[in-house]
Amino acid sequence: MESNPPRPSAREAEEIRRRRRGRNWALMLVLFALVALFYAITVVKMTKS
Repeated sequence: MESNPPRPSAREAEEIRRRRRGRNWALMLVLFALVALFYAITVVKMTKS
């Protein structure tokens, strides 16, 4: 006997998508910030030597 969890309603599904989208944007910003930081550190190290 396999029991499937109940499916979220349309409103709940939209709320889940909205939250996931927000987390994805936040993660993207953090990753871009890290890339920019590493790039800046590399440029500074290369110009000092």
